[in-house]
Amino acid sequence: MTTKELGRVAWSLLRQATGEAKWDDYLARCEREGVRPMTRREFERQRDHEREHLTQGRCC
Repeated sequence: MTTKELGRVAWSLLRQATGEAKWDDYLARCEREGVRPMTRREFERQRDHEREHLTQGRCC
């Protein structure tokens, strides 16, 4: 694997780990379905709300 390819893989893994890729996935889904996407701020607020209120399996 070349250094460039390794960098791409590392960048992709970092985006997945930080959740940044979820925004891109959301935009792609909206484009496929032909719907107007939320703003980035609305998207992040919704994700925060879901993380806080729709949690399962937490002990505390």
